[in-house]
Amino acid sequence: MAEQQSRSSRIRGTGRRRKAPEPTSRPRALTVTAWAAAGVVLLGGTGLGYVYFQLNGNLKGVDINTQLGGDRPDDVDNGSMDILVLGSDSRSGDNAKYGEDEGGARSDTAMVMHVYEGRKKASVVSIPRDTLIERPACASDSGGAAVPGGKHQMFNTAYQVGGPACAVKTVEKMSGIRMDHYVEVDFTGFKKLIDDLGGVEITTNRAIDDGKSHLHLKPGTHTLDGEQSLGLVRTRKSVGDGSDLGRIQLQQAFMKALIDQVKDVGVFTNPKKLYDLADSATKSVTTDSDLASVKELTGFAGGLKGIGAGDMKMVTLPVQYDPADPNRVLPLQRQSRQVWEALRRDRPVPASATKDSAGDKGSAGKVVASR
Repeated sequence: MAEQQSRSSRIRGTGRRRKAPEPTSRPRALTVTAWAAAGVVLLGGTGLGYVYFQLNGNLKGVDINTQLGGDRPDDVDNGSMDILVLGSDSRSGDNAKYGEDEGGARSDTAMVMHVYEGRKKASVVSIPRDTLIERPACASDSGGAAVPGGKHQMFNTAYQVGGPACAVKTVEKMSGIRMDHYVEVDFTGFKKLIDDLGGVEITTNRAIDDGKSHLHLKPGTHTLDGEQSLGLVRTRKSVGDGSDLGRIQLQQAFMKALIDQVKDVGVFTNPKKLYDLADSATKSVTTDSDLASVKELTGFAGGLKGIGAGDMKMVTLPVQYDPADPNRVLPLQRQSRQVWEALRRDRPVPASATKDSAGDKGSAGKVVASR
């Protein structure tokens, strides 16, 4: 009953082109793909009534369609799907140990995942949080007066001032691509999810010694628990040039390692692990309202389960360091247009788009070995 009321209160966008496949009726294991600091959590449901309704009650949804109205890019029917994935760095509650609360949560990690027609391959574009962009005017996330837009605003302030809807609106203005879905994970949820998975195995080619992220690893193979995994995706000072661009390379490497391992979790034979994963995942994520039920999330996951780490092309939005402030980056306009145009046309991102970008250079990407 609660689920029916929730569904009837939603206002869905018109002309939807990418309906997720319906789940099967038989019980099945959850598939969890967690992304970087926020990552994305994609899970299948279970056919058990009690568990279903308990997990359904864990989910939090944001009605982005209603908040943004008609001021969005066209919903082009080409069989692809675009998902904005954010990691929240709120320092309130259990996250306070990671630093002082600076007045609001920010999107510490941001990725646009483009799933190509056929659901066999994907491209992931990481957006550096320190990118200076033109932020559109947004409704206030606190319910107060609307927040005016502005030029030369850091990308991650969109989430800070206007929450998920403003983050989606900002990405859509940057890219000209309508986001079909939104998924957010916070620090505490990310750690719990990794612990329930039993950790993530990575191999480091060199030592990581970062006091700010509390991560200290010697070269070699390690199974990282949730705390260490969070440290890895937050590490920046001890890798590459110490910038957020190096951290993004670590996040992408971790994401690939995690995706590879999720397929070997073995939840089919371990009901407790199945439930723990489902409970942690559904408590950890905030989604758009169209995904805010176990049934919808199941169908969504079912359409993506065939995509492995080797089927993903990961790039960083083409940027250059800001000459006026080396702690900020500026989009390379021509190359950024190439990236977004490729995704709009459901085509691979051309190598020429990232050739001169500062985002995919440096040594940070070689710290974690690829399989």
